[in-house]
Amino acid sequence: MKYYDRHVFFCTNQRENGEICCAQFGASKIRDYAKQKIKELNLSGRGKIRINNAGCLDRCNEGPTMVIYPEGIWYTYIDEADIDEIIREHLQNGRIVERLII
Repeated sequence: MKYYDRHVFFCTNQRENGEICCAQFGASKIRDYAKQKIKELNLSGRGKIRINNAGCLDRCNEGPTMVIYPEGIWYTYIDEADIDEIIREHLQNGRIVERLII
């Protein structure tokens, strides 16, 4: 058995040179929101879903970035409503949110 069914990585990288980075879009706050939401829905823990920080995923020019494994689906997002949609559609129902794919 896999330790986690899905692993969600949020880029929270802060670039020092002024280049666009996920931290500029509030990535840590959104990651915290997703983590709390997953806990509230009883979807976290062994055999379920893990929400994690990631260093630079090297796609910051496409907006704030997250990736879900094992599918390897890359998303961008604007706000908590986008995260709610990703949780509901992708993580709970297995449907890719096409409009947010990068």
